[in-house]
Amino acid sequence: MSEKIKEYSTVKEVSGPLIIVDGVEGATYNELVEIKTPEKEKRFGQVLEVAGKTAVVQVFEGTRGIDTDKTSTRFTGKGVMLPVSKNMLGRVFNSRGEPLDGGPKIVAEKFIDINGAPINPTAREYPEDFIQTGVSTIDGMNTLVRGQKLPIFSGSGLPHNELAAQIARQAKVLGSKEPFAVIFAAMGITFEEAQFFKEDFEKSGALEKVLMFVNLANDPTIERIITPRAALTAAEYLAFEKGMHVLVIMTDMTNYCEALREISAAREEVPGRRGYPGYMYTDLASLYERAGKIEGKKGSITQLPILSMPQDDITHPIPDLTGYITEGQIVLSRDLHKKGVFPPVDVLPCLSRLMNKGIGEDKTRDDHSGVSNQAYAGYAEGRSLQDLVAVIGEEALSERDKAFLRFSQEFEKKLVTQGRDEDRSIETTLGICWEMFNILPKEELKRLKQPHIEKYLKSD
Repeated sequence: MSEKIKEYSTVKEVSGPLIIVDGVEGATYNELVEIKTPEKEKRFGQVLEVAGKTAVVQVFEGTRGIDTDKTSTRFTGKGVMLPVSKNMLGRVFNSRGEPLDGGPKIVAEKFIDINGAPINPTAREYPEDFIQTGVSTIDGMNTLVRGQKLPIFSGSGLPHNELAAQIARQAKVLGSKEPFAVIFAAMGITFEEAQFFKEDFEKSGALEKVLMFVNLANDPTIERIITPRAALTAAEYLAFEKGMHVLVIMTDMTNYCEALREISAAREEVPGRRGYPGYMYTDLASLYERAGKIEGKKGSITQLPILSMPQDDITHPIPDLTGYITEGQIVLSRDLHKKGVFPPVDVLPCLSRLMNKGIGEDKTRDDHSGVSNQAYAGYAEGRSLQDLVAVIGEEALSERDKAFLRFSQEFEKKLVTQGRDEDRSIETTLGICWEMFNILPKEELKRLKQPHIEKYLKSD
């Protein structure tokens, strides 16, 4: 161990957020490095690459003031360790677990390496417990299931932060008295955004069940890389050691990927698609695959990553690769946002691959699947008619088509649109759908079972 903490004064090069140290013995990938600047300031870094006796180290606090002559480094022989405790709930930290809320440091129950491993597929338990977010377009049409990873695809200027805060406040597992917590990881956000989240949680009283990790836009880029890893490490501790059910909301994954690209450029790596590193898929998978349930363990980790699609392009590498790894997506629409709809969720390109396992009798309601399918079909047909009306006018439509057109308008007005503090139960959401089904001719309700029609359809 003595070799591991040997001090080196062999910094060969400083390149952006990286330093290159020569003559290092026994350095390992992801090892924590202490760096002492010429002014005797202590900083920390992480080993990114080892080639022979040369180590590439990323410096968390930035390389300003570091030179090649008077800077010394110590390789600690361990990774970046996060202090964890159940008392972290209700607190705000930076990516290394240091308090940002003016409170005292955490008295750690243990220290855990943030570079955890994805859950072993053979140890996974299939996700099938409904999580109620209180947002109709998610609960009714694209249900979130405990242990799932369901990203939100947004765009610049769309209200994904407000939606994220609303879900964090309202999320709950119905009929369960098991402890539930929300871990909120914010990467590259502005000070105003950080204040918005903190004040929103404090005002609503939700902060006591929320643990926040915040990386601001003016913080070192390198810290953006470890923020989601710290959040997921805390989540794994609370879920699999303390038996809690944890919802992890990560925003904005686009800022995380931009940090990956910046570090890749500093390392002079050969760029992949649109300049992003070729290993971005693997890197994202190492985060997303830390969600799930483990057989024999009480707790679970559910992920809601949020990413803003550059130029609203769903084929951009970040949403594209995310879609391959995760189990569906919630897509926000700029057109709905322009109409004043909140949350502007466009249900047509949305998908929750695990929805059918989390709904139905004893979970939500026996009619949920049929209601969702019928509402989706009616809205899809009505949306296509909206485009047609723009060309030929509404007068040219048949009575049947007019009914579907009206259904799509009511769908956006009554089901999609809701207040920023409106916490709808699943019964309320399904009730809104049944109310809207009165607009359609009865012979068009082909996706609903007759016993459900007789039980739930109330004529105007």
